[in-house]
Amino acid sequence: MALILPCTFCTSLQQKNFLINRRYSPNFRRGATTTTCEFRIPVEVSTPSDRGSLNVPSHKVTVHDRQRGVVHEFEVPEDQYILHSAESQNITLPFACRHGCCTSCAVRVKSGELRQPQALGISAELKSQGYALLCVGFPTSDLEVETQDEDEVYWLQFGRYFARGPIERDDYALELAMGDE
Repeated sequence: MALILPCTFCTSLQQKNFLINRRYSPNFRRGATTTTCEFRIPVEVSTPSDRGSLNVPSHKVTVHDRQRGVVHEFEVPEDQYILHSAESQNITLPFACRHGCCTSCAVRVKSGELRQPQALGISAELKSQGYALLCVGFPTSDLEVETQDEDEVYWLQFGRYFARGPIERDDYALELAMGDE
């Protein structure tokens, strides 16, 4: 299905008032203060029914959401992020940044494979141990994953850098600090 949409540059021009120089724009009627665009940009839009004709393989993804105690099963084309496909199918999964920079959507792969070239939020070491990020992960086979606690993954990645172990919350110190402000 092809849509014809107005040019975004000209659309932004239509929202502003510009004086038109008649010397260079003789086709505009007298008194006109804005321009309109005759340009149209063709945009290809695929719908779920169209995807079969694109010859992009889809894979079954099963997500065991530990925090909510729910199991989600859905189809994801190889060229789409797992998180985006889940959301388009009204499936709620944990996320924060959507750019692969944090560990909110971290999962542990139980079976299957995925490609995640932009997963900056987890180290190569954790990737080799089976951790992945759903927001920037593309399935390359049927996949079964289990959500992880964000703090656990963060600790696995950066814990060795903290000398005395995890930092415990000190409510009394927090109360004192807040009182100083």
